[in-house]
Amino acid sequence: MYSRVEFEAFSRFEISNREAKLAVADRIAAAAGSGQTIGAGSGSTAFLAVHALSTRVKAGELEDIRLVPTSYEIEMTIAGLGLVVGDLFTDQPDWLFDGADEVDPEGNLIKGRGGALFREKLMFKATEDRRVIVDSSKSVVKLGSKFPVPVEVVPRALPTVLPELSGLGATETVIRTGAGKDGPVITELGNVIVDCRFDGIAGDLEKSIKEITGVVESGLFQGYSPTLIEG
Repeated sequence: MYSRVEFEAFSRFEISNREAKLAVADRIAAAAGSGQTIGAGSGSTAFLAVHALSTRVKAGELEDIRLVPTSYEIEMTIAGLGLVVGDLFTDQPDWLFDGADEVDPEGNLIKGRGGALFREKLMFKATEDRRVIVDSSKSVVKLGSKFPVPVEVVPRALPTVLPELSGLGATETVIRTGAGKDGPVITELGNVIVDCRFDGIAGDLEKSIKEITGVVESGLFQGYSPTLIEG
């Protein structure tokens, strides 16, 4: 387990906009109550929020909380800090916190640069109180203005999935490659991620992408009405 001092030293060079994200993480931790089950999203701010929750537990300010992770990385962080790792098989989250890559004026999101598309979407489906961390750089007038839509695809289905994505209006489909390794990024489920550029994103695009045989999930989140936490 990390002490707060050890964690501060470790994170100084690992997380961009660290001070601002620490402030948001502390706000998330302050919203937690004893006995709650909380969905823990992926990304650097979520990582910091788990540490902030751990600090409150160790100080005796919180008791009997469970955190349901959306990625192996966050799961290992939760367990490493001695917190209870929950699971959607047995636990119903009271609320969740997560980040986003883009958010439009209606609260629709693009997420998934971290590659945890399926578990993040599953958590959104399982939880009604969704709290999403954004800053001014994430706000866009039109989704897809800055980032592509990530789509998790079964590798053997790529020859049929890619033309269907183009048929839905994708102007560019790029299989995501990994940094520090050869070949594509492989998800926790053993699939690949295709980053798709669209000139315009229709209100039913999330559903249309999901209907393609071979698609596991997409990073489009349309109609979930999250509460936005500005960081």
